[in-house]
Amino acid sequence: MIVFAAFTPHTPLLLPPIGKDALQKLSSTTDAMDRLGDELREARPDTIVIISAHATQHDGAFSANLHDSYLVDLRDFGDLTTTAEFEPNLSLIDAIQRAVRRAQIPFTLDSDSTLDYGTAVPLVAIGARAQIVPISFSNLPAKDHFSFGKALKDVLANRKERIAIVASGDLSHALTSDAPAGYRPEGETFDSAVRQAVVQASASQLLTLDEETVEKAEECAYRPLLVLFGILDQVPTVPEVLSYEHPFGVGYLVAQFHLGS
Repeated sequence: MIVFAAFTPHTPLLLPPIGKDALQKLSSTTDAMDRLGDELREARPDTIVIISAHATQHDGAFSANLHDSYLVDLRDFGDLTTTAEFEPNLSLIDAIQRAVRRAQIPFTLDSDSTLDYGTAVPLVAIGARAQIVPISFSNLPAKDHFSFGKALKDVLANRKERIAIVASGDLSHALTSDAPAGYRPEGETFDSAVRQAVVQASASQLLTLDEETVEKAEECAYRPLLVLFGILDQVPTVPEVLSYEHPFGVGYLVAQFHLGS
C-alpha cells in the first residue's frame, strides 16, 4: 500500500559538503526537506519507489535499475564524505516489470550499482532508510508518462508492504539572467503552471502544458511529476507545497501529497 508521496528537488547543493555557503540561500528548501524527512519516518515505509530525471533513460521505454545493492557516490561533485548503501526490493521490481509489460507499456531493466544524483540526493537529504526501487522515465510523450504512473499504481496500491513514492526533479533552469540556461520567460510560465497543478493536484493542467513552453523552460521535473500524478490518479490526497524558491535561477519545489483525506 502507498503510505507517502512527495516531490523534491535534487540539486547536490542540498548536501552540506557540496552546498557549503550556498545552503544559506536554500534555507526554505532545506527546512522543507527536513520536514519531509520527519513525515517519511512517521510513515514507516518498507520501500521507497523513487523516480529520477537523471537515471539511465531510453527513448522508447521506461526502466528500473535492478542491482543487488546500490551505492551513493558523489565524488563527481567533490564530495568524498557522503556515502550510503541501499538494498533493492527485488519482488516489487519483478511485479512492476510484469504488470507494466502486461499493460503493453514499453519497459526495460538496467543494472547500475551507483545511484544517479537525481536518486541519491533526495534519499540522503530526507534521511531515507528503506529498500528502494529506482525508476527512470523515457522520451515518450507526456500522456504515456501519466499512463505509466497509473500502471505503477495498480501494482503499488495492492502490495502488502508500506510504500513511499518520491519523484525528484528541478523546475526551470531559466528563471534569471545568471541561471544555467539564461533567462527565458517560458521558465516563469512553466514553474507557475507546475505549482498550480501541484496545489490543485491536477494532472490535466500538466498534460495540457504547451510543449514549447516545457522545452524552453529547460527543466527536469515535468516527466517525473507526470509519473507521480499517474500513481496518485483517483487517490484521495491533500497536496501541500512546503517550499518554492530559485536563488540560483533554478526552481526548487518541495511538495507532499497527504494521503487518505
